[in-house]
Amino acid sequence: MPRPTFTYAETGRTRDGELPAGYRHVRRDVVVGRGEPAFARVREGMRDWRIHRLAGMRVSSEGQPGIGISFHAALGFFRVPCEILWLRDENTVYGYGFGTLAGHPLSGEEAFEVRLSPDGTVTFSIRAFSRRVAWYARLGGPLVAALQDFMTGRFVRSARILAQNH
Repeated sequence: MPRPTFTYAETGRTRDGELPAGYRHVRRDVVVGRGEPAFARVREGMRDWRIHRLAGMRVSSEGQPGIGISFHAALGFFRVPCEILWLRDENTVYGYGFGTLAGHPLSGEEAFEVRLSPDGTVTFSIRAFSRRVAWYARLGGPLVAALQDFMTGRFVRSARILAQNH
């Protein structure tokens, strides 16, 4: 079976580099908890897609996030096909970035990362770049950006819930 084709050229740019020009950028870094147990809960919630489910999305995937894992998330009747491009799984950092596939209303990439700092602070980060490609997304104009911002807030809320859930 052929590998899916990403809908943009700048793959992997959410990992470490500057986000590419010509796209709408999202950057959020939020303290969501303290200590190793909070970090572990957010990491596990990212691994089993709860971070997406708590944000109100339906996710279908075979397995947990890993390089090359394709998944479909849905918000209402919008179905968004994506594939994991990179995975960072270290003692104090866990995260992944995924890119859009054909059928996604946007073109670009989004990354989630959780970090445990030496002082015990747990920070959740989102980095994304995108542009509208589907006719209905282009027609939606500022409403699409507002929906993206709303969902970013929902993901942050999900990370906070996971960090605090004893």
